Amino acid sequence: MARFQTLAIFLLLSIAVPAQRIHVGLFGGLSAYNGDLTEKMFQKKSINGAIGITGNYELTDNIMLRAGFTYTVVGAADRFNKDSGLIIRNLSFETSIYEFSGMVEYYLNNLYERRFSPYVFAGLAAFHFDPYTNYNGSKVHLRPLSTEGQGLPGYNDRKPYSLFQMAIPFGAGAKYAITDNIHLGIEVSFRKLFTDYLDDVSKSYVDPADLLAAKGQLAVDISYRGDEIPGGNPVYPPKDIQRGSPDNKDIYYFLGLHLTYRLRGGGIGSWGGGGGRKIKTGCPPNPM
Repeated sequence: MARFQTLAIFLLLSIAVPAQRIHVGLFGGLSAYNGDLTEKMFQKKSINGAIGITGNYELTDNIMLRAGFTYTVVGAADRFNKDSGLIIRNLSFETSIYEFSGMVEYYLNNLYERRFSPYVFAGLAAFHFDPYTNYNGSKVHLRPLSTEGQGLPGYNDRKPYSLFQMAIPFGAGAKYAITDNIHLGIEVSFRKLFTDYLDDVSKSYVDPADLLAAKGQLAVDISYRGDEIPGGNPVYPPKDIQRGSPDNKDIYYFLGLHLTYRLRGGGIGSWGGGGGRKIKTGCPPNPM
């Protein structure tokens, strides 16, 4: 929780800085996951909605500090793949993601001088997840089952994974200044993760007898589900047969709109009216 508290404090500290440099924002869009249960980067069946709030501080006219909280649900299922080797495995998962992030945005143009600017951003994030699946009409959380032998005797290379993880967010977008105070951006961002267990799949199958003795029949049933599909193999795979791909970490990503409002400055009905900095249009002054 200390990681989350640090990022939350960063977000709350924005109220202590000069108000005319503070922007509050809303993010809304789509999220998706890529990992051991998807066969390609962008898979339509793994798309879900995402929503978030942000606090932003203008360090300069081209550099913005951004802190935010984002919520989404990601998931995938082997049955949506085309690869027969994945389909017969028949695994699936979903998880809610609660993410706190702190990032730096860099704008190619000054939005107080031009209405439009591309921008890039990167930073640090902490998130909580808890993968689960549906089995016989019930929601079953996967981590306690040690589906790949995490924490079991004889599997010392497989430690239980933490449900709190760090990530590196990075991305790019384009922002339009509707007024001096209201900006609307469209952006895509990715999360580089340091875990391969977002989907509870990473390495190889364990001996089902070991799993049965340590975690019970449910763990055995959940770790291999090929016997549930028509024509599927009812025999549990031998120990050390590949179950996932440990060389590639899971990722999740967002595509959406980011609307921000500057708390103090020019009026919202004109460019910079009411004391704010005015957008420069490039037009010569009126000789009158």
